[in-house]
Amino acid sequence: MARLDGKVALITGAAGGIGRTAARLFADEGARLTLVDLDEDALRDIVQSIGADRAGYVVADVTQPDQTQAYVNAAVERWGGIDAFLANAGIEGAVAPIPDYPIEMFDRVMAVNVRGVWLGLKYVIPVMRERGGGSIVITSSTAGVGGSLDLSAYTTSKHAVIGMMRTAAMEGAASAIRVNTVNPAPIETRMMRSIEEQRVATLDDGDVTTEQLKRATAARIPLQRYGDPAEVARLMLFLASDDSSFCTGGVYMVDGGRSAGNR
Repeated sequence: MARLDGKVALITGAAGGIGRTAARLFADEGARLTLVDLDEDALRDIVQSIGADRAGYVVADVTQPDQTQAYVNAAVERWGGIDAFLANAGIEGAVAPIPDYPIEMFDRVMAVNVRGVWLGLKYVIPVMRERGGGSIVITSSTAGVGGSLDLSAYTTSKHAVIGMMRTAAMEGAASAIRVNTVNPAPIETRMMRSIEEQRVATLDDGDVTTEQLKRATAARIPLQRYGDPAEVARLMLFLASDDSSFCTGGVYMVDGGRSAGNR
């Protein structure tokens, strides 16, 4: 039997590299899906590739309470409940030292990466409680367990969701609601291309290319490479499934060994 047969999964940030990969993997494992993002064209393509009988989408800004309630309601109305919630929506923000970091960008990163997760928990947890339990997986980062040069907003947000996860895990345990974070190292996604391009733009040495910067970043990872979105999605699948039935309150690294030594 597939690992998510009979389960309903809700995924935010579903148009991104990790979210899209998780959606397809979850569908292959039997889940019925509601996918959330601001990019309607990408959502439509994903649903078409999975099949409209197995997946639907909602265009929503995760920072807005009414839109968050709407995407939760859409999942419940179509599928009858929610068994797994991937709070995966996130943005990288700017690459700049704290004195130069734009205030409005700091606020936007915190709104999407922290407020967006909190609102998802606020509206999903009651639905899961009525369902008799479920699993919530929050996307954090290796930046959530250490410092990251010139990424103050992103790093702060990823630390914050670990604290939020631990509180939610304690609050949800009595209702059989499990909550964990997945913490990726650099992954082959649009977000990493954006960070690399921004870093190169800030360097005084104009001879450094994004490819050279990527190789230098990968060299600091013990496995000497970036991760693939599928490697993150498979960990999300484990945590969303009953295979992880005794796992809650955990910080799960998928980082090629990066957190094991010096960053």
